[in-house]
Amino acid sequence: MLIHAGADRSVSVDLRLAVWLALAAGAVNAAGFRALGYFSANMTGNVSTLSDMLALGRIGTALWFFLLVLAFILGAFVSGLLIEAGHRRRIRGIYAFSILLEAALLVVLALMDLYWSVAFAGHVMLIGLSALMGLQNAATTRISDGRVRTSHVSGIATDIGLELAALASPGAAPHDTRRLVAARRGLHLATLLAFFGGGLAGVWGYEMAGPVVFLAVALLLFALAVPQLRRSFAPEG
Repeated sequence: MLIHAGADRSVSVDLRLAVWLALAAGAVNAAGFRALGYFSANMTGNVSTLSDMLALGRIGTALWFFLLVLAFILGAFVSGLLIEAGHRRRIRGIYAFSILLEAALLVVLALMDLYWSVAFAGHVMLIGLSALMGLQNAATTRISDGRVRTSHVSGIATDIGLELAALASPGAAPHDTRRLVAARRGLHLATLLAFFGGGLAGVWGYEMAGPVVFLAVALLLFALAVPQLRRSFAPEG
């Protein structure tokens, strides 16, 4: 799931990756909104709000949304650098390292929210969550050649609509192509539903346990990445 990349991946492998990481991203995004009032992964909304605040002359608020967008880009940038370094050194488990890094940083943010003052921790935490969503989305995009994106659903919803249109058009494509479209539609539907389910779990978790919900998500990410990392060091064949 976190070892093979690009054309070496099957739809079923992409499906497992998409479901688990979209579940985690949905939980982080929704719990972050419940805690702080902002979405950490919604760059479309954040850029729109940035332009709105600038147009209204609310420079301080606009700067805040600019920082959220910048943090997401920075997270993707760090993920890209890590993956490129891993490829140069032929580290098979580099994608698992990326998810482990996300989990470790999520633990740091959760502890910050638990023990630091709300005024300071809230702002730092939301910027950190945006960076983590950028990191995760970059890793899943690279490993799947763009087939899997886990931290937002706008593109996924568009893909579902296009795939439904392709399947509803008789004779529009050969049978094998239509089967591939159907498989990808299943992948995208599962990703959307996992993100939705993660959002529900994140809000319920935050209502019951507060920032501990972020520790639970970090534990899930550790549980996904560590076995994959161990497999990456096993002999091939």
